[in-house]
Amino acid sequence: MAEPGHSHHPSARGRGRTERRTLPLLWLLLWAGTAFQVTQGTGPELHACKESEYHYEYTACDSTGSRWRVAVPHTPGLCTSLPDPVKGTECSFSCNAGEFLDMKDQSCKPCAEGRYSLGTGIRFDEWDELPHGFASLSANMEMDESATESTENCTLSKWVPRGDYIASNSDECTATLMYAVNLKQSGTVNFEYYYPDSSIIFEFFVQNDQCQPNADDSRWMKTTEKGWEFHSVELNRGNNVLYWRTTAFSVWSKVSKPVLTQLMYKWAKPKICGEDLEGAVKLPASGVKTRCPPCNPGFFKTNNSTCEPCPYGSYSNGSDCVHCPAGTEPAVGFEYKWWNTLPTNMETTVLSGINFEYKGLTGWEVAGDHIYTAVGASDNDFMILTLVVPGFRSPQSVMADSENKEVARITFVFETICSVNCELYFMVGMNSRTNTPVETWKGSKGKQSYTYTIEENATMSFTWAFQRTTLHETGRKYTNDVAKIYSINITNVMDGVASYCRPCALEASDMGSSCTSCPAGYYIDRDSGTCHSCPTNTILKVHQPYGAQACMSCGPGTKNNQIHSLCYNDCTFSRTTPSRIFNYNFSALANTISLSGGPSFTSKGLKYFHHFTLSICGNQGKKMSVCTDNVTDLRIPEGESGFSKSITAYICQAVIIPPEVTGYKAGVSSQPVSLADRLVGVSTDMTMDGITSPAELFHPETSGIPDVIFFFRSSDVTQSCSSGRSTTIRVRCNPLKPSSGSLSLPSMCSDGTCDGCNFHFLWESVAACPLCSAADYHTFVSSCVAGIQKTTYMWREPKLCFGGISLPEQRVTICKTIDFWLKVGISAGTCTAILLTVLTCYFWKKNQKLEYKYSKLVMNTTLKDCDLPAADSCAIMEGEDVEDDLIFTSKKSLFGKIKSFTSKRTPDGFDSVPLKTSSGGPDMDL
Repeated sequence: MAEPGHSHHPSARGRGRTERRTLPLLWLLLWAGTAFQVTQGTGPELHACKESEYHYEYTACDSTGSRWRVAVPHTPGLCTSLPDPVKGTECSFSCNAGEFLDMKDQSCKPCAEGRYSLGTGIRFDEWDELPHGFASLSANMEMDESATESTENCTLSKWVPRGDYIASNSDECTATLMYAVNLKQSGTVNFEYYYPDSSIIFEFFVQNDQCQPNADDSRWMKTTEKGWEFHSVELNRGNNVLYWRTTAFSVWSKVSKPVLTQLMYKWAKPKICGEDLEGAVKLPASGVKTRCPPCNPGFFKTNNSTCEPCPYGSYSNGSDCVHCPAGTEPAVGFEYKWWNTLPTNMETTVLSGINFEYKGLTGWEVAGDHIYTAVGASDNDFMILTLVVPGFRSPQSVMADSENKEVARITFVFETICSVNCELYFMVGMNSRTNTPVETWKGSKGKQSYTYTIEENATMSFTWAFQRTTLHETGRKYTNDVAKIYSINITNVMDGVASYCRPCALEASDMGSSCTSCPAGYYIDRDSGTCHSCPTNTILKVHQPYGAQACMSCGPGTKNNQIHSLCYNDCTFSRTTPSRIFNYNFSALANTISLSGGPSFTSKGLKYFHHFTLSICGNQGKKMSVCTDNVTDLRIPEGESGFSKSITAYICQAVIIPPEVTGYKAGVSSQPVSLADRLVGVSTDMTMDGITSPAELFHPETSGIPDVIFFFRSSDVTQSCSSGRSTTIRVRCNPLKPSSGSLSLPSMCSDGTCDGCNFHFLWESVAACPLCSAADYHTFVSSCVAGIQKTTYMWREPKLCFGGISLPEQRVTICKTIDFWLKVGISAGTCTAILLTVLTCYFWKKNQKLEYKYSKLVMNTTLKDCDLPAADSCAIMEGEDVEDDLIFTSKKSLFGKIKSFTSKRTPDGFDSVPLKTSSGGPDMDL
């Protein structure tokens, strides 16, 4: 029973609960009816509606993107005078996560404490009734769609709300739960489901507005072995219709069927039962006519009730063929989900498990909704089912990509029911070569899906072999042990059929628009059919190149290659700290490096090794590691290549058997496995995208420089590794290691892995150290010796850098010693003293002359003011000097003269000037 519990999608606006919308016409009818009742007085008297008696809703959006906010009473007819309708917010309006839309004032407000909202998403977690927008349909796939009995028998077979979840039916009808949503931007849908019953087929798929399913993910849901599980699918912008469908199909249904074709019953061969024994079931009478089961997708039913393939350019869901709309191309392939007859490109047989001879028996029988293993001659026989595909063709809309090896995919849903150690093998062969086992399942396995990627365009054969027990015993004890295959889907098959059409790039010509290829790294715009380049540091989904969302961002420390097909590291890395920026260049590690783990031994004591080959960066992202299977070289003629002879990846593993065991000159390499097909990112953090590199697996680093970790994923999905394999490589700075470095495995996991799915390596090298910068060396300046000074540079110890700038050479400069500068200082001081002395004498002499002139000027002024007697003679006699001599009353030293000059002015503001009378009398002070 399939029971989705929670569903999220990004189309809802406002609150995180379902918004019920009422059409304007419906609201107007309710309002008019209420008003009529009041005016006529036929009902009780109504009071004005209180706020607690009504709520607000939005009407549906019109063609202009407008809507109205209307008040709707909780219980119609109990109150009147509702608020008038007002203009609502734009249809594209939405609140952020953590906010809700307050309908009263139509604004976003934060959620109260203890509550949350999804913003542009919506959650359905209450299933008391079918939420608005959901629809549940039922049908009987065993009958003609036009038969009324089919509808009547399956009327009650629908999805039923049961409070916390919604449950599907468990009868032979097909029940479909639908939900349509128009997304303004791309988003996701997530739901939780419980699906323990493998007898019911449960599928989930999405169709866009052209009714084209999303082929990016498998539609067949896996059974849940540990309770409820989550499932997530990406949604494109625009209209999306979500389908949850359960089907129980049985050709032995006891319900009467309309007559069309005769139904024949025969005993399964070999016949291992006795129909004459007591209690034996009799063979039903043949000749009963019944409706033919539906055809497989891509086929249509002819007038004679046979299934024929639709012509190229059309598609079908198993009924009528429909031409692909303009701007689309058929997604050719084979999808088998109805097993009424064995397809023409399949055959079945039985291989003896004792002498390995083929027996003329049928190994698999068709049973309507699945194909199952027959009884066989003995329990250790191999029940063989083989599907042959002539070749593959890439979609016209996808440009050839030399880096992307995927040509097609095969996906099948299977189940095994075993009481002992049964085994189911899936093998692949190429160009009629021997089949090579790809995957093996042991014991009982619930219904699950498996996908294998095809990387070469050739004639391929896919084989399923089921063995009930490996014991070499004759007889049949475990006839109830069985393997079932419910569906097989192969993409891009040459001469295949289409179940849907996908958008393509359009090219204008005289004949009109036709599909063409986009250049590498370009996606297809769904609306215009034009090609657009992906932005920088993004890669393109090669087999789903529709819309800008097809360009996926590269992880940290990586960049896209030239054709946007993969993300890679160009052997450079940068790490920023508060003190400085560390730059790395791993070019010395761009070449491949190999490592063998410790010896292992088989149950018979034969020794073998696990050999690893790694390449982490550079080379434009090209995978450089090659692991070979040379066992087949003994059986393949020279000059021809065999299937799965080698694997190319970033990291691969092979089993090496040494020469002393095989007897050959060289060892034997076998079972190559890819451990890294995609670089997730490069960082110094220990976790990225769900991949963890535990530090305790290796000895701790002591340099103080953190390890740079490369994170890889492998696309190989195995029984044990349902999410594929992952690999981490710690690149560690070690100045004691050469530039090529040395590789080591975890001490506690000698084969590189402790669980078989997650592998870890340590690559130590001096080339893993940061690039050298000026912060990595010291500067020493010597003293001046003999007029020469030296500047020397030395690396800091220990030297924890590689490459980058070189250590500067020693620098020599001319300098002067201290004795020289002392002599210069003494000489300069002496010259300065002499200069000061000369200047002092000069200014003293000049001041003497100025003193005389000043004294004479003062004397003349005094005589004029006091009316002194006139001079005896005003003329200068012949032979007299123009200037009078300045006569001092006493002789003084130079210091005394300077002192007297500075003290000539008296306290009353007058100058004291010594004068000599004409009579030669004593001095007088004026």
